[in-house]
Amino acid sequence: MLKVGGASTVGVADAVERLREAGHSVCVVHGAGPQISAEMARRGLEVRFVAGRRVTTPEALEVVRESLAAVNADVCAAIGGDALPLAGDEIGLAAEPVPELGLVGTAVPSTPGPIVEALGDGLVPVVTPLAAGPLNVNADEAAAALAVGIGAHRIQFLTDVAGVFHGGELLRSIRAEQAEFLIVEGLFEGGIVPKLIAAVRAARGGLTAEIGETAVVA
Repeated sequence: MLKVGGASTVGVADAVERLREAGHSVCVVHGAGPQISAEMARRGLEVRFVAGRRVTTPEALEVVRESLAAVNADVCAAIGGDALPLAGDEIGLAAEPVPELGLVGTAVPSTPGPIVEALGDGLVPVVTPLAAGPLNVNADEAAAALAVGIGAHRIQFLTDVAGVFHGGELLRSIRAEQAEFLIVEGLFEGGIVPKLIAAVRAARGGLTAEIGETAVVA
């Protein structure tokens, strides 16, 4: 499983190629955070987050869907002809509703048939983090839940930094308990938090989890 940020598709094609050359099937989940926020602001819609999750009204959900579709097309174009675009809410990505945040869900492990079929056919499914409902789902959470659900062996979070930094140093590995403690203590902030939470869940689900060059170990 490969999780790609929405800010840039740089590196995704190379990452997919390396994994496939090593004999691995690859599923990609991507976000579109910057594009969604920019378009919501352009339309005069409030941009608000609670604990890293975007509060999502019906109007905001339309922006989310449009932005994800645009990024999905870019990611597929970067990967090439074997990429298969898939909308999470259309293929059965599962999530538990979080009503206090609007049309938002917490991704739970699921095994959407179109992903399994695509991997069996040697394709690279490229999945948007929308769940049945439809519900807006954090892309890091969606990637981890899908990785567990489809029985992946490994999940990699591509980032625009080398990995997880603490005390100014790049961590080569971090245990799940330590990551959770540091998050609770407020020693991590920003986009690394949802990635760490998702990586911890994946590691505890039996996967090898990596954020850049940092291994997250259960």
